[in-house]
Order: sequence, then structure tokens, then C-alpha cells
Amino acid sequence: MNSVFSPFVKSLFVALLAVSATASADDKKPAQPAAPKIDPAKGATLYTDGDAARGLPACVSCHGAGGNSTITVNPKLAGQHEGYIYKQLVNFTTADRNQPVMTTYAKMLTDEEKHNVAAWLVTQSAKPGAAKNKDTIELGKKIYRGGIAEKNVPACASCHGASGAGIPVQYPRLSGQHQDYTVAQLGLFKAGTRKSVEMATIAKRMSDEEMKAVADYVAGLK
Repeated sequence: MNSVFSPFVKSLFVALLAVSATASADDKKPAQPAAPKIDPAKGATLYTDGDAARGLPACVSCHGAGGNSTITVNPKLAGQHEGYIYKQLVNFTTADRNQPVMTTYAKMLTDEEKHNVAAWLVTQSAKPGAAKNKDTIELGKKIYRGGIAEKNVPACASCHGASGAGIPVQYPRLSGQHQDYTVAQLGLFKAGTRKSVEMATIAKRMSDEEMKAVADYVAGLK
């Protein structure tokens, strides 16, 4: 009887040892950090009031009530994609994007606070903008919808959407954005100050006139 069952018993013993070894290895793995609990209400408080104890000013002072900036060099953030805002706040703390004011404040925010502020801003309604230069509206429209073939500049709409709604995380919402801010960012991409291989390549192929025209057209998108 022993000669019949010993191979089976031996196999079972080896299998049990393997399971035990796997379990031991799993026990030694470092615990994964828990995903942050996102709280838009806390984001609203931080955006509106800041945190005086840490010397962190309220975001509203630069980006306006509900994320609708009235200062044209500061972006409107209302309705912007949550993942995109979070990513930019992280980028301000790295070499990907350096801006004296925002880099300072972004480094003061915890990862959870970055998520909270982004989660609140996406719930806010963006106020519409308007194109202002009737002489360049057609040029801006042409670039946004069809690109500039002779310069190998793709249509902005191919990434940011026909209405400027963008794609979460990857491409920001552009509709209604301030002309001055959009032109400034295109300039930073062109100079390589703001890091993005894709946008730097495109911006370097555009003239200042073309940048201003498309920025004005974008401001009027809804």
C-alpha cells in the first residue's frame, strides 16, 4: 500500500511547500499605499480660504470665484478636467513645469490636497469667453479645425475636440480660455520652458500671428 500512495503523498507535500513559500513571499511584500480619499468639499475650502497656518494663499485670489479667473494672464480653471488639473499641480513640483508662484504653492500642497482641489474645480461651471479680433477669426478657425498643412501643424481640434472640450488627463479643455493665457502658454512651449515634446514641436512651427489668431478663436468656443 505504501508503494502505491507514496508518490501521491510526496507530490502533495511538495505542492504544500510551494504554497507555503508563496504565502511567505507575499507576506514580505511592502504594503501598497492606500489611494487618497478625494473630498471636493475640502478642495473648495482650500481653494476659497487657503491655509493661513501654512502661509498658503487662497487660489481664488488669482483664479477667481469658482475658478473663473478675471485676470487674463491667469487661466480659467472652472470645469477643467480633474485629472488634468491634478497632473499640472504635480508637474509644477517637477522640472516639467516651472513657474515661480505656482511651483511654490504646489509644493506646499499634499497629494491629497491636489486631488481635492482638482475634484472641486471640475464641478464648477465655466463662464464663456469671446473672440475679440474679427480680422483674425477666420485664420484662427482654419488653424484650429484644419491645422497648417504647409508647416505640418495638425488641427488643434484633433486633440482638443471640435468644441474645445479636450480629453481628460491628456488634453485640457480650451473653450472660453483667456487669449492672453493661451498665447503665453504657446510661447512657453515654443521656448521649451514648459515641457511637452508634442506641443513644443507644434508651437515651434507657428508664427506669433498664428498663435494669437488661434488663441482668440479658442476663447470664443463653447
